Amino acid sequence: MTAGVIRFVLLLVLALLVGAMFGIWAGYNPATLSPGAFVEQHQNAVRGLNVLLPVMGAVCILLTIALAVMAKGDTRARYLLAASAVCLIAAGLVTRFGNQPINAVVMTWSPQSPPANWMALRDTWWQWHVVRTLAGFAGLALTLLALLVRKPR
Repeated sequence: MTAGVIRFVLLLVLALLVGAMFGIWAGYNPATLSPGAFVEQHQNAVRGLNVLLPVMGAVCILLTIALAVMAKGDTRARYLLAASAVCLIAAGLVTRFGNQPINAVVMTWSPQSPPANWMALRDTWWQWHVVRTLAGFAGLALTLLALLVRKPR
């Protein structure tokens, strides 16, 4: 794959990934949902996104690292892409060890009778989501800086 194709695929997939994070942050804050509505909405989101978004994140991490390695003559781009990869890895780790364990628990709940601690888990999940969204935003911003403000050849 040429560097131009890698840049295009990375920007497309990363924009979709961080856009999904932003959409969840902007439109999904579960604080106002009833217990049953929260469980149903969360379970539906997990079914649709729990595999897709981490796969997209892994693709973005690999492509970012590949571009950083390929940026031999552009130290600024290399460092920005390396920093972006760190942010994306952080978002992935938060997802894997913060959000996904809670997702697995919520998938076992009945919307008609969530456990007594459902609000605590909901709030913890949301805090982790905010952290990963910020890491994703930072990764996207650093990638855009690296790829759109490139050193002329």
